[in-house]
Amino acid sequence: MKSALGLGVMAASGLTPLMAKAATAPSRIDVHAHLIPDFYRQAMTDYNVAGDGGIPIPAWSPGAAVNFMNKFGIQTQVVSLSEPGFAFLPDLDARVQMARQINDYIRDGLINVSPASPLYRRFGGFASLPLGDPDNPSEVAAACAEAVRAINTLGLDGIGLYSSYKGVYLGDPRLDPLMRTLNELCAYVFIHPVAPPVRPDLSMPNFVLDFPFETTRAITNMLYKGIFLRYPFIRWQAAHAGGTIPFVSYRSALLALNLNPRSSSYSRLFYDTALSAAPPAMAAVRKVTDVSHILLGTDYPYAGIVYALKLPGDPNSELNDSFSASERQQVDRGNALAQLPRLSKRLGLG
Repeated sequence: MKSALGLGVMAASGLTPLMAKAATAPSRIDVHAHLIPDFYRQAMTDYNVAGDGGIPIPAWSPGAAVNFMNKFGIQTQVVSLSEPGFAFLPDLDARVQMARQINDYIRDGLINVSPASPLYRRFGGFASLPLGDPDNPSEVAAACAEAVRAINTLGLDGIGLYSSYKGVYLGDPRLDPLMRTLNELCAYVFIHPVAPPVRPDLSMPNFVLDFPFETTRAITNMLYKGIFLRYPFIRWQAAHAGGTIPFVSYRSALLALNLNPRSSSYSRLFYDTALSAAPPAMAAVRKVTDVSHILLGTDYPYAGIVYALKLPGDPNSELNDSFSASERQQVDRGNALAQLPRLSKRLGLG
């Protein structure tokens, strides 16, 4: 049975984003930001996982995240776990335990806090799923179970998935049970890239080229495998402006027999601006979809060095070259509130 909440969003809010209230500061909603709890960092250390995206793991704490938000006029970050996920853990039981711990921490340590806490209303969250080996049906089933718990019991804002798992990309039939579950939940799903199973040695970090290309591979595979048509109640957010999807939308849609990117499944995706706020990237996205499908993202704390060089205020003033003032309100705030009604309610707006 489809979720009434999700159906309401699909029917009523998809193209009618809430507008930011005048004189509300901080007001931005950051839908691409990450958390790195101490217990997860320790697990990575225990299993000799050295970094993420080819760079050292940055420092993170809720307080530091709030300071970052205050500096750049961000009201709330919807946090998720970046790579490597849980594949480095030794077995399914360990992955299930860690996923539940992460998701419980988001709810109990970041969202369900006292109104007197400096963290109050500063966080939302996309749940992590305990999936490392998609060849194991038990792992896929465990991912389905945790998705249901995260949405129906914990009340999180959506689900975080990776572009691939052990070399198996989203769209692969082995993940169909998970797709069915997410469709039943009418889930909002954030796709984040991970390092490819095989990559050329170009002596540069994964995030520079591999991450955008991995997002592109996953989304194109999903198009070819009919995921967007077979599971129409899932709303997908593609990280980093969709990788190279906007640029290759015509070429990659040819086998789908759809030569107009704006009428293809790509137009239904949601695209965040993380590390992609410059005019060329935004111009390409706007050729694929409309402003109501573009949301603010910072990639904090992994992009912290970028923002350390910026003055307080607007985190991505480059967006002003691509959007009018009213469109910026949609990108910065309104679109996120329209697609994440639980977050809107927690902020006292729904």
